[in-house]
Amino acid sequence: MRLTTKGRYAVTAMLDIALHRNGGPVSVIDIAARQGISAAYLEQLVSKLKRAGLLRSCRGPGGGYQLEREVTEVNISDVILAVGEGVDATRCHGSADCQDGVKCLTHDLWAELSQEIDNFLAGITLKSLIERHNVQNVAQRQDALIQARLL
Repeated sequence: MRLTTKGRYAVTAMLDIALHRNGGPVSVIDIAARQGISAAYLEQLVSKLKRAGLLRSCRGPGGGYQLEREVTEVNISDVILAVGEGVDATRCHGSADCQDGVKCLTHDLWAELSQEIDNFLAGITLKSLIERHNVQNVAQRQDALIQARLL
C-alpha cells in the first residue's frame, strides 16, 4: 500500500492554496517555494486538479490558482483521486486476480482496508485541516521563512 508523492504533493498544494486563498490567486512558484516542491512537477499536478474541477486558474499579473469549491466541500480523497491516485492495499490493484488470475486468500482483507482508508480521507476536508493549530503553525513558519528570504 502506497500513497505516492503525486498524491501527497497534490494534497499539500491544495492545502497551501486553501491557507492562502484570502490573498488572491496563489502562484505555483509561491507554493513551490513554501513547500520545497519542484514548480514543474506542481504545474502538472495543478493542471490535473483544475481538470477535476478542484481549482481554477487566473491569468495575468498576480495570477495563479484558486479553489473552485469552498474548503468545506473538498475532501482529501477527492484530491488524491483527481491526480490519478488512490489508496489500494491489494496486490492486484482491486481486480481480484491476485493469485494466478483468481482472488487470493487475503484479498478481501486488503480491499476492506483500502475502503476504510478512503472513508477516513473522505471525512477530512481542507477546512478541517486549516483549523488544526499545528497546520497553522507550520504555515506561519513557512510564510516567515519566505519573507525573510525576500529581505
